[in-house]
Amino acid sequence: MVELDDIVDLIDDTADPVAADLAPRWTILVVDDDPAVHEGTRFALADYELNGRGLDILSAYSAVEGRAALIAHPEIAVVLLDVIMETETAGLDLVDVIRTELKNETVRIVLRTGQPGQAPERRIIVDYDINDYKAKTELTADKLFTSLTAALRAHQQLQRMNETRRGLEIIVDAASTLYDFKSIQRLAEGVLVQLASLLAVECDGILFAHDGGDERLVSVVAAAGCYRHHLGATGTDGLDPDLARLIDQTFEERHHCFGPRWSVLYVRTGSDREIAVVLQVTRPLSDTDRTLVEIFTGKLSIAFDNVILYEKLQEANSRLEQRVEQRTRELTSANRRLAAQWSRLQRANSFKTEVLSTVAHDLRNPLSVITGRAEILERMLADPAMKTDAATTQIGHIHAAVDRLSEMVESLIADAMADALDITIRREPADLAAVVREVVEANQPLAAKKQQEIVVDAPKSLAIACDHDRIREAIDNLLSNAIKYSAIGGEVTVTLAATAEGARIAVTDAGPGMSEQDLSRLFGRFQRLSARPTGGESSTGLGLSIVKRIVDLHGGTVSAESPGLGHGSTFVLTLPARTAEPAATG
Repeated sequence: MVELDDIVDLIDDTADPVAADLAPRWTILVVDDDPAVHEGTRFALADYELNGRGLDILSAYSAVEGRAALIAHPEIAVVLLDVIMETETAGLDLVDVIRTELKNETVRIVLRTGQPGQAPERRIIVDYDINDYKAKTELTADKLFTSLTAALRAHQQLQRMNETRRGLEIIVDAASTLYDFKSIQRLAEGVLVQLASLLAVECDGILFAHDGGDERLVSVVAAAGCYRHHLGATGTDGLDPDLARLIDQTFEERHHCFGPRWSVLYVRTGSDREIAVVLQVTRPLSDTDRTLVEIFTGKLSIAFDNVILYEKLQEANSRLEQRVEQRTRELTSANRRLAAQWSRLQRANSFKTEVLSTVAHDLRNPLSVITGRAEILERMLADPAMKTDAATTQIGHIHAAVDRLSEMVESLIADAMADALDITIRREPADLAAVVREVVEANQPLAAKKQQEIVVDAPKSLAIACDHDRIREAIDNLLSNAIKYSAIGGEVTVTLAATAEGARIAVTDAGPGMSEQDLSRLFGRFQRLSARPTGGESSTGLGLSIVKRIVDLHGGTVSAESPGLGHGSTFVLTLPARTAEPAATG
């Protein structure tokens, strides 16, 4: 196991205490089954320092302990690894674990072996992903110092490359998701990582945003490292007082502020949003660093403005789309209602024209008979010698002509209605749930006038092959009848459900209900029921016959149920899922 007591903390008495506390330390791992190797390594590196950073040395005495140490301490930069430990290839096997299983490509591996002949250098360098190979006998203190320094610098360069790549990936990802709500936050995270990589410092920082105005109220848009818990906070509460003063100074003076522990970068966008980027630094920034920072931040204002404008555009588009969608639904519903009404008016006008023309042509003879017999009867009444039997005969002729005339009128009306109901359908894929919702929406004003509520129980969608307009007309007839016969303040329920055969639509009213006699003649033409509309509406007795004709042509059924007078009624319409031959109708 890793010995925590073996970690060496080196203290430089001449160093600045503040800088020493801030400077991170290099972590290396010695994996060797010989305790003397661990002691010798610590002795040789007792005064080691690179870039102002000392060493933390961890010890593992087997490949198994080395694997555990690498998992527990991902910050390990270099592994000084023995080849032969619990097995002759334990060290080489650990190399495969590090690269393949742990997928750690940045840690530098220096192999140290006491028996070079058992692990030839050329083969090992070629076959294994290691960075140096040394025999223990030739690894003097100076050579160990040199090898470790080279390995640490290579590790540092790889870390910088990874951080740069990560920063670029975040910025590219932010650019591709500008329409997302958190795009500003993602861009801000990329700014922090990219600046940290650019300055070769740890990615510990905060990005504050201020929308302008008199009050200096700022919010944390992004936070990384030791400041991550500040994400989403408002103001500078909870920060180091010196850092809070530096941030206030940056917003007040509106320029970059560079301190010994923090660098605060100022960005002002074209939309008057102010940005302050705080980076915790462990070294003073050079003139070159500051020049690079100014160039980088000079481009940030455009990036943030683009994100802000895209968010505003997205919000405006969303509102516009909602208004257009709502208006389109209203216009579509109105057009459908007008089309249905126009169709009804055309049929009614055609019916009226044909009936009138037929009456004018075919009823002339019966009317002539009535007129002639009435004149004869009038003359007979003027004759004092008139006989009652003769008058009765003339009256009989008049009744016969009237009966004939009535039959002819009924026949003409029936023929005209048959033509009017000569409906053709066109089956197409349709969303029956959408049709039901359209009909309900169209009838809401009628229900509102009678203070009624329409309750709808329907799935989001239900696909079926039917004539959209005809089925809409049938459902509209059922629903308008339910509103017409329901009590004021009552409730009308419309239910749509999928069945094994297709679909079932039920319309339940709060009306007076129906008798058995009403149910038996419900779907005939010109049938008047015992119930009367509750709001003084008129009824022709034609609506349900039209509904039956439409449903029959679809191969479905329509029926009515009523528990009895005073208990309301339910009309049930079923449609088959597959196209079927229309049922015969009388």
